[in-house]
Amino acid sequence: MSQPMSTAGRVSARPPRSDWRTMYGKFLEGLVFTLMIILFFEVTIGVIFRTLGHALSWYDEVASVLLAWLTFYGSALGSFKRAHMGCPEIINGLSEKWRRPLSIFAQLIVIAFFVTLCFVGLDIMPVLATDTMTSLPDIPMNIVQSVIPISCVLILICEIDELMRIIRRQPNRTLPDH
Repeated sequence: MSQPMSTAGRVSARPPRSDWRTMYGKFLEGLVFTLMIILFFEVTIGVIFRTLGHALSWYDEVASVLLAWLTFYGSALGSFKRAHMGCPEIINGLSEKWRRPLSIFAQLIVIAFFVTLCFVGLDIMPVLATDTMTSLPDIPMNIVQSVIPISCVLILICEIDELMRIIRRQPNRTLPDH
């Protein structure tokens, strides 16, 4: 089996990403990029109409929803890229005897949090089904708030994959070579 090569022709110690991880990362990047573009155009149109003296009644509420969606789905992308805040200095400063068990424990806490948040998000969906957006009454709030359980599932995929990586003692496949 051949070793993966880096751009400089050196052999990389990092195994190649599996196809599903590459596709999943591209999906998350595409989702976040699309939301950013939609938010950009929505805000630009809102500013233009407001400047012309014809403010759009739905502009502020939709911009707030898009920003929330961007935040939640961006968190899933951050989880995929292992870009969330942490204390790697503390973990890396520990001996191998403690580093791996503590990393596993931390991952289990993160997973438990997002499982809980997902179930709470799903639990409130029927309650929100009767509410609608104020400025766009045809859009139910459970559609707007569906970002919570959906993003939790997207994050859980990343966090469970990371837990499996730690358990299998595999190198981090997301971080670039240095």
